[in-house]
Amino acid sequence: MTDPGDVTLELRDIGLRIDGAQILSGIDWIVRSDERWAVLGRNGSGKTSLMRIASMAMHPSDGEVTVLGGRLGRVDVRRHRRRIGIASAAVADALRPGLTARDAVMTARHGALEPWWHDYADVDRAQAHELLDRFGVGHLATHTIGTLSSGERQRTLLARSLMTDPGILILDEPTAGLDLGGREKLLDTLADLAFDASTPPTVLVTHHLEEIPRGFTHALLLREGQITAAGPIREVLTDAHLSTCFDIAVTVGHTAGRWTAQAG
Repeated sequence: MTDPGDVTLELRDIGLRIDGAQILSGIDWIVRSDERWAVLGRNGSGKTSLMRIASMAMHPSDGEVTVLGGRLGRVDVRRHRRRIGIASAAVADALRPGLTARDAVMTARHGALEPWWHDYADVDRAQAHELLDRFGVGHLATHTIGTLSSGERQRTLLARSLMTDPGILILDEPTAGLDLGGREKLLDTLADLAFDASTPPTVLVTHHLEEIPRGFTHALLLREGQITAAGPIREVLTDAHLSTCFDIAVTVGHTAGRWTAQAG
């Protein structure tokens, strides 16, 4: 029997319709406190919509969403979402290019985009700098977002996602747009987070098995808005499940904690 205190995210019979199109249907998903999930699926499978619902940024058409003990529709979403750490392209696009890396991280304290919207203390500035240091970009604290490389921006976004000591972490394609070196460095960082017991339960969205960090424990496969497989990662990332999800014959490999996939 599931311990309610162990459940961080719970979606029950989630459906989503937009302009008459069925985007998601019949989604049942539970994320527990010590789990690290990888979410995979084809373009248009509904991954981004699922993450928006899971982060309380969007209401579903049907079903119940409970995050960190609060049910969507019954809690103050603006306040509750501060407990959800998010790193995504949408967050990156919302940040002004002239904002410094330190301010980009610090403003997450109030879920803001500009430092003048709220008052901040020296302890907030110090925490932002410590987080940037943790992700190897502390020396760039006074550099503006617009001058950072793609990898540096992604590390800054990761730092921002942890600024509020969140109860759950949602990473939407954190390695997108990175070159090989940048991707591998970031994956090492994400693996360190995954193995760190103090890291909150984590959900990572990706298109590629190669971009699943070491230490991830579970996987969810999404196809045409429905879950085709979900559970412990070794049970889900199989030739049969991946072939069904991506509608192509796939051979899966696993070496030294990293996953690979080849067609044919």
